[in-house]
Order: sequence, then structure tokens, then C-alpha cells
Amino acid sequence: MITAAVLATLALVCAVGAWRFTRARWTYRAPHVAIVLWQALGVTWGLAGTGALLSYALEPYGQGVLHGLGSFAVSAMNGGYGPADSFTLPRILALIAGLTALTILVVVLFSAGAQTLRARRRHRTLLALVAREDPEVPGVRVVDHPGPAAYCVPGLRSEVVVSEGTLKLLSPAELTAVLAHESAHVRERHDLVLLPFAALRRALPWSQVVGRVQSEVSLLVEMAADDVARRYCSPRRLATALLRFGTAGAAPTPQGALGVSETTGAVMARVERLVSPGPDLPRRVRYAIVAFSVTLTASAPLLWLMPH
Repeated sequence: MITAAVLATLALVCAVGAWRFTRARWTYRAPHVAIVLWQALGVTWGLAGTGALLSYALEPYGQGVLHGLGSFAVSAMNGGYGPADSFTLPRILALIAGLTALTILVVVLFSAGAQTLRARRRHRTLLALVAREDPEVPGVRVVDHPGPAAYCVPGLRSEVVVSEGTLKLLSPAELTAVLAHESAHVRERHDLVLLPFAALRRALPWSQVVGRVQSEVSLLVEMAADDVARRYCSPRRLATALLRFGTAGAAPTPQGALGVSETTGAVMARVERLVSPGPDLPRRVRYAIVAFSVTLTASAPLLWLMPH
């Protein structure tokens, strides 16, 4: 019971922490670090929540969650259900709920990943037909569309795409800033950062907290790409490019891609941060947050292995 109680407490702490974390603004000072903490909270919440149910259900085995599941599977294959008179109705219900929740989280994650891969494959096929190379922007695919659009299609064959309208709308310096931003998405594989949160949103579409978490992580990913881009270009040029896209009505980003199309509030938060950046988070604080995130992420798997 102690392991189950600890796991339940850990899941509750992660849920409350995520709710409070959506209101934090220090994250804008260190988006990369904040993303690491968000990932730790998400992984720990999922493993701790399902682990609490399974730990309670499998307590009669006295082997912990992971080994208890193995023993239960062997017992079920042999026509039994574990130690005699050990599986009461509450434990059976907890086992069903835990396995169902774990299955849903895994299936939704893989389903979201597969859907994203299919969308990217279709879009790459379309780009091969309609996009062209432009010597003025080497390495970038150009689509003959009058509206402004700029996005990247991540993956093993990643591509950065802009429209003809973007080339006419932005100055050379602004275009360089936008391309640096999209290249940062590709190099840092921000699509993999967003995938678990998109999957969680699909699993819990009714949760307002999950919706806010997904929006917050999406904004932090854009800010992280901004930080990488401003190493190669003027932050003000990137800010003016964002404003131009906002006022010109940027085209929607294709499914599976990462682009500049965002809500007005998110764009203004990025512009304000680029034009008037605040002080960086102290290095010791950043290291402490990363260390806490690693410890938090490791806690749930260790509790899954711990015997009752």
C-alpha cells in the first residue's frame, strides 16, 4: 500500500504542479529548461497515475508493479489469478482501470505519431509536385502561393518551405530570421517535444488544464526556436517578420508541420520577448531545474520496480 500511496501522491503533485506551471512566466526566460520540466511532469504523471492503480491491484504478489504484472500474466495463463483470495473486487477494478489507462496512453501516443507521419508523407509528395527550388533561398522549397506561409516539415528528410507571398512580403534580413527559426525547429526536433502533449490532448479532450498545457508548451517551443534563431540574425528583424505575418494573415500550417501561424496573443508574447528580452535565468537555477526534472522522471520507473 505504501508504494501505491507514494505513486498516487506523485501523480497528484504532478497534476497540481502542471496547473500552477501554466501560470508561470519565468519559463519565458529559459524556454529550453521549461520544456524539460514539462516533459518530466507529463511522463511522471502518466507513469505514477497508472502505477498507483496497478500497485494497489498487484500488492498480493509483493513484487512491485513491473514484476507483479509478469506474475499476474503467468497466473492468468495457468488459469489462476494469483495468491488465494487475494484478488478482491476493488483490486480487480483497480487492475482493469490501470491497464486500461496505460493502454489508452500508449495507443493514443502511437496513433498520434502514425497519423503525423502519414500527414508528412502526403505533404512531401505534394511538395514534390508543386514546390520548386529558388537560387535566392538555397535549401528551401518555394511554393507558388500569393499568401504568406513559412513552415518546416520535420523528419529524416526534413524540409523548410516558404511561399512566393513570403518572399515578396519580407525583407532579406527578415527572411533570414524566419528561415533560421524554422531550421531551429528541424535541428532540435521540436515535433517530438510536442507529440506527447498532442497525444495527451487527444486522450483527454475535455480537460481544460491539458489544453492550456499544450498551448503553453507550443509557445515555449516557438520561443526556444526564437532563441536559436537570434544567434544568427537580429531579434528585431525576427520580431518584425512575425508582425508582418500576423497583419498579412498567414496561411494555416499543414498538419504535421511546424510554422509561424499562431494566435495573436502568442505572437505578441514572442515579439515582446524579442524586442525587450528580460534577464536570463541564473545558471544555478537552470541546473537545479534540470536536475529536479531528471530526478522526477526517474522516480516513477523506480517505484514501478520497487517491491511492496
